[in-house]
Amino acid sequence: MMQIAVISASGKQPGWVQSGFETYARRLRGSCSLTLNEVALAKRGKTVALPRVLEQEGKRMLAAVPKGAHIVALDETGRGFSTAELADRLKFWLQAGRPVALLIGGPDGIAPDCFDRAAERWSLSPLTLPHGLARVVVAEALYRAWSLLEYHPYHRD
Repeated sequence: MMQIAVISASGKQPGWVQSGFETYARRLRGSCSLTLNEVALAKRGKTVALPRVLEQEGKRMLAAVPKGAHIVALDETGRGFSTAELADRLKFWLQAGRPVALLIGGPDGIAPDCFDRAAERWSLSPLTLPHGLARVVVAEALYRAWSLLEYHPYHRD
């Protein structure tokens, strides 16, 4: 079974975010699993430089990446996928037999070190999405792509 880990630099999220993510993560079964790893945001303030904030969050995110994982950074400049294209990506990841780590940056984005380590970038939308919403969209999109691969009726709903 392939493990997909969503690694998110984030503060406390509303209950609907956790519930939404868990709903789709629970539905994924068989060939892959979806987990969430929240890493603490760096302290922000007038005297803290943004590069330092990003560096701290990036180190925490990369430390949470499973060993040998294929890293995908979520970023508005990344490649957008249709559901069918995401299903093809998911199939590729499954066939590679490695865990996948999906990185969602904090309020100021993703650290340059995370981009450097990422094998690819995925854009959910040209819009900037709140972190909580992004993780729910990721979970639903992965579940929909998986359902397409598994000939599950969810995709046709």
